[in-house]
Amino acid sequence: MKSQCPDKSFLVLEAKDTFGGTWDTHKYPGVRSDSDLYSYGYRFKPWVGAPIASGADILKYLGEVIDDNGIGVHIRYGHRIISCAWSRTDARWTVEVKRASDGAIVSLTAGFIWGCQGYYDHEKPYVPDWPGLSDYQGRFVHAQLWDPAIDYAGKRIVVIGSGATAATVIPAFAEKAAHVTMLQRSPTYFYCNENRNELADRLREIGIDEPTIYRVVRAQVMYDQGIITRRCETEPDVVVEELKSLVRAFTGKADFEFEPHFTPTYRPWQQRVGFCPDGDLFRAIVSGKASVVTDTIERFTQTGVRTTGGQELDADIIVAATGFRMSVMGDIPFEVDGKRVDWAETITYRGMMMTGVPNLVWVMGYFRASWTLRVDIMGDFVTDLLKYMDEIGAGRVEVALRPQDRDMAILPWIEPENFNPGYLMRSIHAMPRRGDKPEWRHNQDYWAEKDAFPLIDPTDAAFLYDGSPIAHREAVAAE
Repeated sequence: MKSQCPDKSFLVLEAKDTFGGTWDTHKYPGVRSDSDLYSYGYRFKPWVGAPIASGADILKYLGEVIDDNGIGVHIRYGHRIISCAWSRTDARWTVEVKRASDGAIVSLTAGFIWGCQGYYDHEKPYVPDWPGLSDYQGRFVHAQLWDPAIDYAGKRIVVIGSGATAATVIPAFAEKAAHVTMLQRSPTYFYCNENRNELADRLREIGIDEPTIYRVVRAQVMYDQGIITRRCETEPDVVVEELKSLVRAFTGKADFEFEPHFTPTYRPWQQRVGFCPDGDLFRAIVSGKASVVTDTIERFTQTGVRTTGGQELDADIIVAATGFRMSVMGDIPFEVDGKRVDWAETITYRGMMMTGVPNLVWVMGYFRASWTLRVDIMGDFVTDLLKYMDEIGAGRVEVALRPQDRDMAILPWIEPENFNPGYLMRSIHAMPRRGDKPEWRHNQDYWAEKDAFPLIDPTDAAFLYDGSPIAHREAVAAE
């Protein structure tokens, strides 16, 4: 906005008291990225450091982005949005905000909303309804709500879950805990590698400047990610064997046993592939400091958990790493001309605009690539769209099905065979719908979108300006 639409004013409303989002919410031991920072970082701000970064390092980077670009003056912290209402008559959004400092309700208006709420509830994580949870006499905490003051040294810990959070906290806990047990319902694929980028290190060694290193390494990372994503579809069995060989290499155990704890029933990248820097999760297991139990929970007991298979897992601390509760559009009530918006009744245009909702774009990123990559290409789209609206004198833009789309199949947000993590499947009924044409879906393919987005035609009949497609506006103007 500052560089491509410098004539526009903008305001960032942040419910938290500081910046950082997920990196401020999560404070569990070892908290780190699960995305490569060379692609997770902004294209205009070189990342200098290890590819997988700690939460503290990411917060430092974000602080520099804000300071270096003068964004701080545009942010209002402690401002929680409680409603957004659009008026076609006024061509304005009215945003009601509760201010944390004094509890006052503040009313703001804007011509355009860019929704950057993310996709999960920062205050209420997902906790299954486990039998007997109230019977447990130890400390129970969801990883999302972890208090850094908790002393876990010498304690027996059970971590329930098998995803990125579990893979992060288990090796961190293992450094001081008496023992850590990962209790998982089903296995996850993990990718083990050194936490370094060989190309970046070599370019620094020969004296290349950081902006150039960042641009080249970012391209290399995205190229490699594109290849592995395609290979997971075309030769998944080969990829699985490669993942296993990396585990064996980092543990030093050629006979590392993958059955039954590390053999998922789905192909790689149908759910997220967890990154294990230097194979730390598996090294903790091989060392004996951590162990794995693959089973479901029959019930909690006073001293721990009893599995369906009959194992008794006693624990001083039980940590739920059971994922997020999806938050569609931040759970903010939206209205258009007095009518409440039900997102499940809308159809999405490329996963960012929704039918019947004017002057609003929502950032929903990638599951197989860094979210920031989509923020970058959407930033270009939004600024181009705003400039085009100024050019034609339009105050309102929305998307609508074209005549050729009327018989298009209307389907859930994403196909389960494409991507099916639990948090998404639990809430997919509340998400916008998709069509079976490229324009009417979020295809989760950065490598296709990076070429398609710059070619989006603002004159396409899918875009209505002040209620009409551009061809109609031009015809009326000619008359």
